Amino acid sequence: MDVKFSEGSIELQKELNYLDKLAIDFSSLLSKTKINHVIISGYEAILFGRNRASEDIDLFIEKIGKEKFQEFWNLMQEGGFWCINADLSEAFSLLEDKLAIRFARKDEATPNIEVKFAKTDLDFYSLSNKIKVVLNGNEICIGPIELNIAYKLYLGSAKDIEDAVFLYEFFKNNLDRESLINFIRLLKVEHLAEENLWPSQ
Repeated sequence: MDVKFSEGSIELQKELNYLDKLAIDFSSLLSKTKINHVIISGYEAILFGRNRASEDIDLFIEKIGKEKFQEFWNLMQEGGFWCINADLSEAFSLLEDKLAIRFARKDEATPNIEVKFAKTDLDFYSLSNKIKVVLNGNEICIGPIELNIAYKLYLGSAKDIEDAVFLYEFFKNNLDRESLINFIRLLKVEHLAEENLWPSQ
């Protein structure tokens, strides 16, 4: 894996796995409709080499209207995706009710992409401060690493904490330490950070 860091972006060359290809193709459809979006959570660790199974990619989009959603829905179908938990008449209502809709490639159910409208301050922060990743020449956008590390600690499962530790070690020399500590304090996970990220300090 070849990684190059610059301000606000990461250039990454690697052997693509299935989730990588799924993220690239789905992000491309969202970009064609100019829908602001950001990939968050567990896939960020997998993207940078963490070897673990996952059946989904989590993604926030900006709140859009029915017409824009219809445009995306049509393009998504043309691009070989289907919504596995709702039809068109239900999907937009689920998003407005702050629930998720899930898309997979046609004739498949997993892995899939979980799509939600951004709804919390941290969701909107992720959208506004996303990081561009140029993955083998293809652009995707992920949430701020510092926020994801803190949020993974907040989720608290063994898998989530392992994701947090992986991201912390991988990005240790490129993190905004002050930002990371602020998110850790905001989410009240100082004890987990002390136990898992810097146990010797």
